[in-house]
Amino acid sequence: MNSLLATALPFVTEGPSEVSSVTNDASWFLENAWIIPLLPAVSFLLILFFGKRMPKKGAEFGIAAVGIAFVLAVLTGFSWLDHRDNFDGPLAESPSVTADDGHHDDDADHSDDADHSDDADHSDEADHSDEEALGVAVIDQDGTSSSDTVVLTVEAEGEGGGEHAYVAVQKSTQWLQSGGIEFNAGILVDGLSVMMLFVVTLISLLVHIYSTDYVSGDRRYTHYFAFLSLFTASMLFFVLSDNILQMIVGWELVGVCSFALIGHWWEEKPNSDAALKAFLTNRVGDVGLLVGMITLFFAAGGGQTFDTLAINNAINQGTVGHTALVVAAAALMAAVMSKSGQFILHTWLPDAMAGPTPVSALIHAATMVVAGIYMVARLYPVFFEGMQIGGSSINLLSTVGAITLVFAGLLAFVQTDIKKVLAYSTVSQLGYMAMALGVGAWTAAVFHLFTHAFFKANLFLGSGSVAHAVHSFDMKKSMGGMKKFMPRTYITFIIGSIALAGLPPLAGFWSKDEILVGTGGWGLFGGTGGNGAYTFHLLMGMVGAALTAAYMTRCIYLTFHGEYRGNDAHDDDHAHADDDDAHAHHGDPHESGPRILWPLYILSGFSILVGFLNLPKGLTGVPDSWQLRFEHFIEPAGASYFPAIAHGAPSWSLAIVSTAIALAGIGGAYWYYFVKVDGLAKQTGQHLTELPNGFVTTNKLARTGHKVLVEKYYLDHLYTGVIAGFTKGPLARATYWVNQNIIDGFINTTGETAVKVGRGVYDKIDQGVIEGVVNGSGKVSDATGEELRHINTGKVQNYAAILFAGAAVLAGAFIIALAL
Repeated sequence: MNSLLATALPFVTEGPSEVSSVTNDASWFLENAWIIPLLPAVSFLLILFFGKRMPKKGAEFGIAAVGIAFVLAVLTGFSWLDHRDNFDGPLAESPSVTADDGHHDDDADHSDDADHSDDADHSDEADHSDEEALGVAVIDQDGTSSSDTVVLTVEAEGEGGGEHAYVAVQKSTQWLQSGGIEFNAGILVDGLSVMMLFVVTLISLLVHIYSTDYVSGDRRYTHYFAFLSLFTASMLFFVLSDNILQMIVGWELVGVCSFALIGHWWEEKPNSDAALKAFLTNRVGDVGLLVGMITLFFAAGGGQTFDTLAINNAINQGTVGHTALVVAAAALMAAVMSKSGQFILHTWLPDAMAGPTPVSALIHAATMVVAGIYMVARLYPVFFEGMQIGGSSINLLSTVGAITLVFAGLLAFVQTDIKKVLAYSTVSQLGYMAMALGVGAWTAAVFHLFTHAFFKANLFLGSGSVAHAVHSFDMKKSMGGMKKFMPRTYITFIIGSIALAGLPPLAGFWSKDEILVGTGGWGLFGGTGGNGAYTFHLLMGMVGAALTAAYMTRCIYLTFHGEYRGNDAHDDDHAHADDDDAHAHHGDPHESGPRILWPLYILSGFSILVGFLNLPKGLTGVPDSWQLRFEHFIEPAGASYFPAIAHGAPSWSLAIVSTAIALAGIGGAYWYYFVKVDGLAKQTGQHLTELPNGFVTTNKLARTGHKVLVEKYYLDHLYTGVIAGFTKGPLARATYWVNQNIIDGFINTTGETAVKVGRGVYDKIDQGVIEGVVNGSGKVSDATGEELRHINTGKVQNYAAILFAGAAVLAGAFIIALAL
């Protein structure tokens, strides 16, 4: 679709110098979407000030606010669906192109049709799509306004239907003005932000409900719900921001909230350490964020605007230098690596599991970690042009994503904590998203973000349900055989795992396969097209699919199958609660209550169904009206603020091979755990979780590789032991020595010299010269006065003689002067 729009409507894809892709005039829900983040923000204040006085300790404020926000998000979504296909209102700015007067002769029409048909054929060859050529853009002017407004429609040739141009909704107001620069506050509503509103509010609402049971009796129950509301408000504020300055504020608010919630039980040092690690690691990335945003402000915004659309438009127009875009993209990439857990700044994310499990679900599914992916999607022209994604085979974004995808997947294999398995799984899936954006598969990346939110929230809340029963997250020591105790949780966990593994027909299959298609690296049967030939990334995606399927099979066995291994330790979230916590009891595991199970049911349903929202083009037996619906409503195809990207064509062979690879991963893990380990456990009567004499035990190379994975590639050692240790140890001591012996020595020498100089000045100049002059003057004055004292006799005749003498002297002086 995008390549066709790029051909048929070049003025739309080239930028705002041709036609605007934004309006200020839309439905009430789209124009007032700012109410959605406002509600949980108000809830935060209400809980903070009045929560402890309420019957439910403030939870009712949070649930009510997020519930209303969810309803508004749904209504906003429906409004967007109507707006996307039926908007005929005025655009925000007058176009710079010459508007057509609406009268076309037949020859011109046929000529245009022929030209566009030709271009469309070439476009079809580029992206291997079967879409029909698009007709001429019809631009009508409304002369009733003081400035001409335009209505843009795109008519599909031969169908008589209307394919409307993608027009975003922007509402902003001036916040302040300084130095001639306007600082605005506003909202940008388009398919991307509407999708995020739905995901964030739904996941947050389910987390709120789940939390009323899960953290019941917690010592900081009210504090927890207050920050849960603020967390939700911050992410909603971020995704609606219409300028990069506002995005920075939302970005930092999300980080602060995650810091507070990860360290919810800050009395235990590991928890406070985890919160600090998350906070400080993200500050590293924030340096890149600020550098990137400042670069964009001056290079793309001309030092005059922070407006996101204006910056994207300028880049699409080609008015921004490539060097500036490279700097901005590389700097922002550092921010993405820290916020969205990309290799090598991912180390904080598994440790963030120290927070309550519902918080982990919210962080990993809908808020903190997807903020980086959202930023790349929103500022996509920066990365698409800066990293030259189109027509390439490798770039920084795609490669970092591919490496993260595989390396994090490997780490999931050696975890015994079920939440850390899911944490590394999230890091790996974020790698999929980053890789997809890096290869030009924008819709695939955003679609995977969408589907991943549901099955990952399902899995995290499912792990919390199990831990709620056994009071531990250790799969090897405290779980096993949970299927018979918690059959409902087991079913929902299986659904989430299948979706995560990317098996058809669940949601993860459709989004994962679309990413693989988008790499353009599938050479079998003619390839899939796309924006380049990213064969290496396709291979990494395949490996990632096998790893995901295998480690989730391991997780399912260790948690739900085999024999129950008891629960002697109280190391889960509830161990932090007060001693009279109703949940902190011992005994056999039991199924969770409805407030925990119903969110799992709902998320399982979404994990099954949402993949069908973007069925590929040309799928046999599926009506055209059901195909690529997500892409149609979400991707800003042809918009002036979005680059012209190509789409890969679906490939049955690729889908079959990728599914076979995932099944191979499941098969390998199933053979090892369900057949070998379980069989030996039954044979020996022991509670086994691994083979005593397995490959890792007997093979030196495998043992070394396992050790590297257990040590998490020694990155924590690098950061803590080497970098931080060197900074606190040798570097600090060397700095102290330099300070004491060089800097202090120089300062002390300078001070001592100044004292000596001052003493010399005092002794020689002040006392010898200045004091001598002053004292001499005094003595002369005293002697003169003493001599003059003798003429003061008091006799009148003496004074008369002096007067006469003086007069004579004056008279003589006058005579001499006159004579001369």
